[in-house]
Amino acid sequence: MTQNKQHIIPAVIIAIIAVVVAWLSFTSEPQDAFLFPKVVSVAFVGLAIWNLIRATTGLSKTGEGLNKDQLKKIIVGVVISAAYVLFLAKNLGFYVSATVTFFAICSLYDPEPWNEYKHWIKRIIITIMFIGVVYTLFAVILKVQTPRGLWI
Repeated sequence: MTQNKQHIIPAVIIAIIAVVVAWLSFTSEPQDAFLFPKVVSVAFVGLAIWNLIRATTGLSKTGEGLNKDQLKKIIVGVVISAAYVLFLAKNLGFYVSATVTFFAICSLYDPEPWNEYKHWIKRIIITIMFIGVVYTLFAVILKVQTPRGLWI
């Protein structure tokens, strides 16, 4: 894949996702529950358009592109994220599924070895702290309605 395509193709995909997310946030009911997603989605569309412009004009040419090992790591992360969006959040609830997903991604991309318990404890502590921040931000400060599921 040429260097130019490695910038343009992801930029187009990101722009499409941004527009779909914005459309969903502006057309979903109840409207009051989607104020925060509307704000974020508008910012997301703006950044996606900026990224697309940079990619098509050649301003974003940096690095050497992706090799096969990096692409495999990205695909695994995308599969975990897709499982979260399509299945886990709806069935387990936002906070439980976010905890499971974050822990999986944190464990997958952590360069520390998997055979030492101290690294697993570190991953668990990081996951708990992250979910604590997410809960405080969404439930306490912003009072955002999150997807409900089996375990809230």
